[in-house]
Amino acid sequence: MFNSPKLLALVVLIAGAAQAGEPASTFPGIGRTATPAEIKAWDIDVRPDFKGLPPGRGTVAQGQDLWEAKCAGCHGIFGEANEVFSPLVGGTTQDDIKTGHVARLLDPAYPGRTTLMKVSHLSTLWDYIHRAMPWTAPKSLKPDEVYAVTAYLLSLADVLPADGELSDKNIAEVQQRLPNRNGKTFAHDLWPGNEFGGTGKPDVQGSSCMKDCAPEAKVASFLPDFARNNNGNLAEQQRLVGPQRGVDTAPRPAAASSAAQAAAASQSIGELLTKNACLACHQIDTQVVGPAFKDVAAKYRDQPDALDYFIKRIRAGSSGRWGGAVPMPPQTALPQADLEAIAGWLAGGAKH
Repeated sequence: MFNSPKLLALVVLIAGAAQAGEPASTFPGIGRTATPAEIKAWDIDVRPDFKGLPPGRGTVAQGQDLWEAKCAGCHGIFGEANEVFSPLVGGTTQDDIKTGHVARLLDPAYPGRTTLMKVSHLSTLWDYIHRAMPWTAPKSLKPDEVYAVTAYLLSLADVLPADGELSDKNIAEVQQRLPNRNGKTFAHDLWPGNEFGGTGKPDVQGSSCMKDCAPEAKVASFLPDFARNNNGNLAEQQRLVGPQRGVDTAPRPAAASSAAQAAAASQSIGELLTKNACLACHQIDTQVVGPAFKDVAAKYRDQPDALDYFIKRIRAGSSGRWGGAVPMPPQTALPQADLEAIAGWLAGGAKH
C-alpha cells in the first residue's frame, strides 16, 4: 500500500502536519505523524516484482502439516475443495509450465477454472493467503507459514517438487514455472506507470463521485416479550409460503447469565456475530457454508435444554449434523459472555 514514496509522504504530511509544526494543512489540528510501527502494520502488500515481500522460507512438508490443520477444512487435503469452494488445483500440465499458458483455459470441454489455472503472479497468491487466510482467522499466519502453505499448494500442481522450498530468495525463480505466468493481459493497469509492461494508464478513470444519495429505508417492528404469546404462536397459524409468514412468537427461554445479558445489552446480536466471524460461515435466513441460524433455532426450538446445548456445541465445535462437508471448528477464543449471548439468541428463535 505504501510502497510508493510519494503516497507515503502525502499520508504523513496530512496526518502529522499540526503536531510536527509544519505549515497549516487542509485539516489543521487533526492527526499526528504515523509511527514506523503503524506504517509497517498497514504496509503489507506484495507487488508483482516482489517488492514488499517479507523475508522467510517454508518447505512443502511444513506446508502440508499447516494445510491439513488450517486449510483442508475448506479446500480439501489436495486442494480439490468441496461443494462450497472452487478447486484450487487441477487443469494444468507440464506443457503449461513450460509455455506459461494454460491450454485448458481455451478448451470448452473443460469448464472448470481452478486457481492455479488462472493466477499469473505468485505475489497475488502469497499476498492473498497472507492477508485473508485462514477464513476464520485472517492475518494469523506468520510469513514462514505463508511460504510453507504456498509451497505445498504449488507442489500439488508440480510447480515445486515434493521436497521443495519457497522463500523470498527463490520466489522469482519459482514464478518462472507458474503455469499461467504469460496468460495475463496488460491492456489496462492497476496503477500509473509502465514498469510491468502495461499501458501506463490505470484501469479506473473515474472523475466524479456519488453524492446526495438518499439513505436506504428500513422498516421493522418488534413484539415486546410480555405480548409474545397473547394470541398463540403466529408461526403455527399462517402458511409457510406466500408474501406473509407467521413470526415465531413463542415465549423466550429463560435468560442466560448476567454476563450474557450485559454483552447483549452493550452490543446487538449482529455486532456479536460480526465481531466473532460467525457470519463468515452462517447467515440469518440463508444456508451458505453452514446452516442458516433460523434453521438451527427451529430444529432445537422445543428442546428443553437448548440453551445449554448451544453453549456446549459452539464451544466444542461440530461436524456432520447438517450434512455439510466443512466442520465448524471449536470456538475456544469466543468470550464467555458473547458465547452465552449468541446461544441465548439461538435458543430464543434467532430473531433479528
